[in-house]
Amino acid sequence: MPTRMDDASKAGPVPDTDGKLALGWREWVALPEFDISRIKAKVDTGARTSCLHTFRTEPYTESGQRRVRFWVHPVQNDLHHVVECDAAVLDERNVSDSGGHKELRLVIETRLVLGNIEWPIEMTLTNRDSMRFRMLLGRTAMARRAIVLPECSYLAGEPALRTKT
Repeated sequence: MPTRMDDASKAGPVPDTDGKLALGWREWVALPEFDISRIKAKVDTGARTSCLHTFRTEPYTESGQRRVRFWVHPVQNDLHHVVECDAAVLDERNVSDSGGHKELRLVIETRLVLGNIEWPIEMTLTNRDSMRFRMLLGRTAMARRAIVLPECSYLAGEPALRTKT
């Protein structure tokens, strides 16, 4: 049983999670459809929707479908590593940030890899340059799949990458 606790004095076995994935307050995830093999995500039960840091977005229409091209710095404080991505736009939603400010954001869907499990999630795109994490994993993405142990970190381990499908 994993024991990856933030405070060594609290170390002990992770409790039974009834078959759900045990997550700490931060985890390594992968977004294989965007060729992002590893990005640090804050597990945020206070956020309804997951979100990804983008420093540039270009919405466009192709064959009548709304799409967005966007650029990501997947590693905090590394402006040299850039990943260019493209996805269908599912929606635009008003989202309140942690300061209570509302922002209209594009919503996309992509596959998330967390440990050895993969599933589709919805994610908004926004600039998170001033934040410590390039991604937030919101509660909708975790619903019925995970239990969060806030005193732990990186319980799921490194993402087990799969090929694009």
